[in-house]
Amino acid sequence: MPLFQRAKATLNTIEQTNFDTEKALQHLIEQNLETVFNCRFVATEFVTGALHGGRIDTLALSEDKNPVIIEYKKAESSELINQSLFYLAWIQDHRGDFEIAAQKALGPEIEVDWSDTRVICIAPNFRKYDLHAVQVMGANLELWSYRLYKNNSLYLEEVFQKSIGASSSTSGDPRLTAGQKAALTRKTGTYTFDEHLSGRPEAIKQMAIALQEYMLGLDPSMEESPKKFYVAYKISQNIMCMEIQQKRLLLYLKLDPSTTDGLPKSARDVREIGHYGTGDLELSVKTEADLDIVKKLCELAYQRVGG
Repeated sequence: MPLFQRAKATLNTIEQTNFDTEKALQHLIEQNLETVFNCRFVATEFVTGALHGGRIDTLALSEDKNPVIIEYKKAESSELINQSLFYLAWIQDHRGDFEIAAQKALGPEIEVDWSDTRVICIAPNFRKYDLHAVQVMGANLELWSYRLYKNNSLYLEEVFQKSIGASSSTSGDPRLTAGQKAALTRKTGTYTFDEHLSGRPEAIKQMAIALQEYMLGLDPSMEESPKKFYVAYKISQNIMCMEIQQKRLLLYLKLDPSTTDGLPKSARDVREIGHYGTGDLELSVKTEADLDIVKKLCELAYQRVGG
């Protein structure tokens, strides 16, 4: 993945480099967790106890209040995936330890949603055998490759998308069309898209499915993550959250209402208003005409988040 510096009509290749140590990579990500993954920092080098004898590189809490494990390698290594699977099993059996650490870091009132756990592996490359193994086993992992350049640019790319609800290993396959991905993700997960559609009028269902396919079609790495009260669409962080109601779709986008042009009359600034999902801009979709307008804003949110 070459990176070029543009000088008028000339493109010059920027040379790649690497971090001196894994700690340097880890420290950079931890200092920028909110920017990169929209997560809140909980702990670094978290000790799993004498019996397990391990240290989790980074613990965090996602914007959806799910536990997050992040592991790093500055060289290609199968050990990264094995360690991450070990820590995933550990945290599922030691929920109380994580909750105590989260409350210590973020406050005693913090809540943790255990319906999902994000496990993020960051390395320069992943062997094709490891990618295949993770896909076949349906492991609940996100594999991210990175490139560091000598102009201090850092490029992150998700090369394997985790299973939705740890039950589908093919939803992130870029060979699937948006329609195929939509059909697959509707059938999987702790919470499902179909559950959110259940009992809704046909017109609302069709608009929700159309918006689902539109979001999944924006990027091969786009992930659908059904939650209890909404459905999130995300890459490294949530881009859009959708509530499927009886008379409308209620969307929350990662857009600043004060600096976004072309907003419909139904748009609402919810930065100071509690709501399900994440995002500062609320949009109401009741008709096909509304759908055409919000699609453009969904794409803008995708671009501004970094898609």
